Amino acid sequence: MLTLSKEGGARSALPFSVTGGLAGIGFAALILLSNAVLVPAGLPAPGAGHADALDFYGSPPAALPAVLALGPLTWVLSTVFAAAALAALWGGGPRGGTGWALVGFAGVLLQNGTFLAVTALRFALADGGVGTPGLWAFQDALFLLNGTFLALALTGFSLGGLRAGLIGRGLGRLGLVAAALHAASATLTPLIRDGDGPLGLLGLTGWLLWTGWLIGYGLALVRRPGDVGARS
Repeated sequence: MLTLSKEGGARSALPFSVTGGLAGIGFAALILLSNAVLVPAGLPAPGAGHADALDFYGSPPAALPAVLALGPLTWVLSTVFAAAALAALWGGGPRGGTGWALVGFAGVLLQNGTFLAVTALRFALADGGVGTPGLWAFQDALFLLNGTFLALALTGFSLGGLRAGLIGRGLGRLGLVAAALHAASATLTPLIRDGDGPLGLLGLTGWLLWTGWLIGYGLALVRRPGDVGARS
């Protein structure tokens, strides 16, 4: 929401850190909602075979187009969240967190771009493309490799937030553990895609921790509207 200042210029009625924190919480809520709808409907897990993809995308659930249509909103929310986190950490406090904050911001932008491609591929799969095994394999590999960028976002903003005093040690450790799980899952992409073993749980656990971290980080931004760079 924008209001006019006495000087006639526009200014935000909310500090940008509050806006970004709410965006992060909203982003987490949307991705949880999307998976709560699609997973029970049979969405193939990473590493699933082409037969599983045929079962799901060959006759996709009615809710699939609506869930995929949420993609642009999730990317907007995640970008606003990342920008607010970067603004709050700019200058980094006494020990310096700006460099790590830039790493986190880059990670969010890269994961947005990667998931844009994943979403486009899911549209193609549901529109008859699932008959081409290579298209499913491409989507599956891209989804798993996206863990690299989630790891960058979690590591950058966790270390930057800790050094600047924006977040506590508990949330910082949660982010670093989630980052390690995502990095391991991305690195082990060939093994995860070759079987149904427990390695797939690395990415799932990391994703659950990522959503919890997003909510916690969003709350930290909401509670720190006076941070340097957090107003606009």
